[in-house]
Amino acid sequence: MARLQVRSPKELAIELDGGQRFALHPIWLRERCRDPRSMDQRTGQRLHDPSDLDPALTVTSVSEPESGRYRIRFSDGHEAEFLGRHLLEEAALAAADHDVPAPRPWNALTGEVRRHAWSAKPDDAQLAVWLRQFLETGFIVFSGVPVRLGALFSVGGTFGFTRETNFGALFDVRSTAEASDLAYTSLPLDPHTDNPYRDPVPGVQLLHCLVNETSGGLSTLVDGFAAARALEARDPEAFALLSRTPVRFRYQDAVTELVASAVPIERDAQGGLVAIHFSPRLDFVPLQPPAELDRYYRARRAFDHLLRSPEFEIRFLLAAGELLMMDNRRLLHGRTGFDPAEGVRHLQGCYIDIDGPRSLYRVVRRRLSAGQDA
Repeated sequence: MARLQVRSPKELAIELDGGQRFALHPIWLRERCRDPRSMDQRTGQRLHDPSDLDPALTVTSVSEPESGRYRIRFSDGHEAEFLGRHLLEEAALAAADHDVPAPRPWNALTGEVRRHAWSAKPDDAQLAVWLRQFLETGFIVFSGVPVRLGALFSVGGTFGFTRETNFGALFDVRSTAEASDLAYTSLPLDPHTDNPYRDPVPGVQLLHCLVNETSGGLSTLVDGFAAARALEARDPEAFALLSRTPVRFRYQDAVTELVASAVPIERDAQGGLVAIHFSPRLDFVPLQPPAELDRYYRARRAFDHLLRSPEFEIRFLLAAGELLMMDNRRLLHGRTGFDPAEGVRHLQGCYIDIDGPRSLYRVVRRRLSAGQDA
């Protein structure tokens, strides 16, 4: 594990697992002062603009009055105490969201549909279990959600705030005449992410089954991150092309026309996967020279075939009273076709933003940690 050490009376350093050591920059440390002169104790917000600090700021003394607690004095006269565990936590945040569980890729062999009994008043330990599974796998299924209209708002409200769209705060997924979206038919749906024509796209989708009297209509899920990494390993050129070619997504009905552009495989500055934007019913690549489009279409075909292959897709029946909550920026979902003459299939859906579950995880972790400290 990484650890902190006082390398000299004027230097606090971090030693990484591999033995590499480097000094902590004075301004990096000064920005993280938590004393009342530097930070508002109620909001946790800085009381100064760190850009006003002297670029030549130095550390003039470092001491460790007790194990894991450091007293540091800076050249501008400021003195503050730091907890070593706080500094190590900060040092571990090499990229955004590294303080929540990292995605754990899965495929058809390793993907597991575990049902969790829903409770409207879960304790922090239960929330931590739910949130860890959701953040690691990108989805969670709850059983025992009351079978009544709008019951999914209670689940969504536990993890975040409902995001209203042109479909409403809540939308009904069932076969209807003159459907405005193929989701509202009995046709099979290939793996796709929802609403790629929005900016930003909804982060989390919830689907609550009220009734399913048909033998078909199985829910399907694919870990888009796992499929993307498989594409990178098997066809690096296709992966790179889909990571840099923005495509246009479009949705329209009588009162709405939404258009947004995004790359099918979105990465961050370090090459990490951020989101998958994929919906074969709605994507249109801009006009390019034929040779370039030929390469793009081959790349899209390779990715699409992975997404639809038995290697990555899992299928399961979402029964009445069960609710699926999934990361719409990572997972692709769909369904098998069904015969509406067999009976009714009625789901209700809503969206919340992805930062809701991440925020709740941090709060729950903080409360549990405070309880352990006490």
